[in-house]
Amino acid sequence: MATQKILTRDFVLSFFAQFAFSSVFSILIPTIPIYLSKMGAREAEIGVLVGALSVSSLVLRPLIGRALLKIPEKNFMIAGAIFYALSSIAYLFAPPFWPLLAVRVFQGIGLALFSTASFTLVANITPETHRGQIISYFYLSINFAFALAPYFGMVLINQFNFPFNFKVLFLICTGLSLCCLFITLKLKKMPGLPLANLSSQKQPFLSREALPPAIIAFLITITWGALTAFFPLYALSQGVDNPGLFFAAFAITLILVRSLGGKILDIYAREKVILPCLFNLIISTAILAFSTTLTMFILVAVIWGMGTAFLYPALVAYTIDRAGSSRGPAMGTFTALTDLGAGMGSVIMGIILQLTNYPFMFFCLALTGVINLLYFYFAVRKKPQGLLSPAGRR
Repeated sequence: MATQKILTRDFVLSFFAQFAFSSVFSILIPTIPIYLSKMGAREAEIGVLVGALSVSSLVLRPLIGRALLKIPEKNFMIAGAIFYALSSIAYLFAPPFWPLLAVRVFQGIGLALFSTASFTLVANITPETHRGQIISYFYLSINFAFALAPYFGMVLINQFNFPFNFKVLFLICTGLSLCCLFITLKLKKMPGLPLANLSSQKQPFLSREALPPAIIAFLITITWGALTAFFPLYALSQGVDNPGLFFAAFAITLILVRSLGGKILDIYAREKVILPCLFNLIISTAILAFSTTLTMFILVAVIWGMGTAFLYPALVAYTIDRAGSSRGPAMGTFTALTDLGAGMGSVIMGIILQLTNYPFMFFCLALTGVINLLYFYFAVRKKPQGLLSPAGRR
């Protein structure tokens, strides 16, 4: 019965649309830093250009979240796919720094439009009793893309000479964006959720209910932003030809853990899932500071993947639990702070890296994880309201 509820037509279409969309995002993770390096950009400039996508995305997310209270999610998903297709083509003509910065900002707008709407759509078609499980399964669309696209992107750019290899890469990104658009057009147009005695114009841009899980996600994605910007360059400096293997191992771990344990999020209280996951993130970044071989990198990716497998679905489910009917603003707030963390992570760690070295930067990421754990334990977990289990029990 649960399977029948999960595998609705719109869920399946949303899953594959998100997969195509995330494939564009993922294929650029290990390749964009290398492209920028070959184009002569320095570490700080690479950090800004990588982070620009997330920073530009976060500005729009709260606005989109409010608009989703009245406008169907499908409309924003279509617009996001179009923005992604246009920006993928623009990569062919925009050199760093300022022209490419404009393209990254444009792509960030597409990210904000599509991903905020897609997660809101899934939240709205999800039965409450299976919320954690279904969100965890929906995240698999991102995980599958993350398992395949970075590795494929590195194989592609290693197959051809520069700059022809990146021209082919950007054309593939354009094709994937158009596939996402085609699938999204097949979705049913759902009406906006009615607001009982509450106008969307009167609501704040940021959802207060979403702030605790959003702050946790913000601190997590500082690590994400830094690793996606600089790990490919670090791996290449250590003699690893395909840094995409690291991200593939991470994604495969996510897929296996989430597939085998998706129901955990609907059985245990959110805090019992989040706490050990935060420990894993600290351990993985600390080990990375001492890692110099592909074997060690794979070990770090597996530990990191085990910590992340249930962390994001648990935080999204917790956000929706607290949001009530205002899921659009809540998801806008959550994803905005997530983008802010990714953008700040690449920018701040890029400056630190330019002044120090890779091991020191990785230790700074581990310290960020410690701060996150302390915030969760003392500022969120210890509050009187606590974190409710899916059934409403503490």
